[in-house]
Amino acid sequence: MNPESGAGVAPRLPMLLEAVLNVGSERELHATLQHIVDTATELAGAGYGALGVVDPERGNITELFTSGIDEETRERIGRLPDGRTGLIGHLLQEPRPLLVPDMSADVRAAGLPPGHPAMKSFAGVPIRVHAEAFGTLCLTGKRGAQGPDPAFTAEDLALLRVLASQAGIAIGNARLYETARRRERWIEGAAACTTALLTGESAEDALMTVAEQARILADASAGVVLQPTAEGGMEIVAASTLDDPADLMGTVIEAGSPVLEQLLGGEAVFVEDSATDERMTTRVRARFGPSMMLPLQSGGNLIGTLALPRRRGGPPYTAVDRLLASQFASQAALALVLADGRQDRERLAVFEDRDRIARDLHDLVVQRLFATEMMLESTRRRAAAADLDLDLDKLLGAAVDELDSTIQEVRTTIFALQQPPADAPATFRGRVLRETAGAATLLGFQPSVHFTGAVDALVPEPVGRRLLAELRGALAGAHRRAGITAVRVEVDAKAKLPDGRDGVRLTVTDDGTAEDGGGGEDGGGGTTVSWQAPI
Repeated sequence: MNPESGAGVAPRLPMLLEAVLNVGSERELHATLQHIVDTATELAGAGYGALGVVDPERGNITELFTSGIDEETRERIGRLPDGRTGLIGHLLQEPRPLLVPDMSADVRAAGLPPGHPAMKSFAGVPIRVHAEAFGTLCLTGKRGAQGPDPAFTAEDLALLRVLASQAGIAIGNARLYETARRRERWIEGAAACTTALLTGESAEDALMTVAEQARILADASAGVVLQPTAEGGMEIVAASTLDDPADLMGTVIEAGSPVLEQLLGGEAVFVEDSATDERMTTRVRARFGPSMMLPLQSGGNLIGTLALPRRRGGPPYTAVDRLLASQFASQAALALVLADGRQDRERLAVFEDRDRIARDLHDLVVQRLFATEMMLESTRRRAAAADLDLDLDKLLGAAVDELDSTIQEVRTTIFALQQPPADAPATFRGRVLRETAGAATLLGFQPSVHFTGAVDALVPEPVGRRLLAELRGALAGAHRRAGITAVRVEVDAKAKLPDGRDGVRLTVTDDGTAEDGGGGEDGGGGTTVSWQAPI
């Protein structure tokens, strides 16, 4: 239907009502807006129609729906209107319906791209919802029987206003729906992140969880967590990207950087283009565009900063994006604090358990030492009363051996209790104890460990590594043999090698059956593995 110039609104009401009904029935915003501009073009008898959607924060056109323009023409026109110049810019700055009979005679129409079709008449209305400008609906190239390119009429403008109001409602509803969906995703993501942090992750894994969840929710190119350094800067300690994050890890914002003062002060920083913003000084900034840098703080304590940069040329973050991401960062910071507190409570429980073990050990040691004392006292009395040897050397030797064994066990146990539960042991003695503790899971019992001499001081690092490798092999071999009920590990740092040199000897003895059915070195049912090296 192509109404002629001068036709009133009444003949076009059925099509207008149909267009209004269709706007309410469409579920997809892009289809709705395209339908509106097509209907406006047909109802007003225009050659071309355009509906531009405006970014409410920046005032520029983010999307343009056209009618009457083929793809080749659109490619020739190139860029979108900037929303600040020309008649579209005028409509946005002064949001009132506008009729222009001859664009060539109106200075406000300047600035059309070189590839734009020639146009004369113009009709345009702003698209608004309440007081907010959402875009513009414009028509050009009026067709009719009153000569070439007649002017648009007041009736045409009235039709445009009705359709523009419907477009505004459609855009407003779609944005509200999208905002609700995004808010729901951020809430679900924050809940998932909190759950993950409170299930026992290490500090490094917890920070990585925050970075990865935030990256996915924000549709960012990367999610990174920065923490303050001793030199006064901030360093990336966790990074999540679709590519290899290795080049991001360890990146430092040096002290004195313009953005650092805001970050260390717990302020959020929003950047339109990381590559060109003068505040950004890191070596990786050229890869990214829009970015959010959000404080991770709880109770006034700054844990770090969550940065969410998008790729170069990516869409800028909206006010809703910034609000939701800031709320996520606050909740993530609280979850990190709670997770750290939970780990502290677990460590406290371990220390309390160790205190109990120490008390039990004390009771055991006292009993064994008391028994040894009674043995020595009995020997002394018998020897004094009968004035006889009575295998005195044998009894005293057994007593001394018992005391020595007790002392060795006490030293080993006390050292194990002193080892921090969450830290990898740095000493050779601690690493031996860690290997035997790990083997206990497979064996079903804890191997006994005995040290002779100052092993940490006497055993050099290369020899220690070789001893640990041999220990792992011996423990693995013991696990494969049948009938194992006990394993004894001995490390003697005072051993004498066959050539007379001082050395260290590792001996692993078990009571199981050898794989080949034979006995151990001593011909018994067990197996003994020994390895030695000079020190």
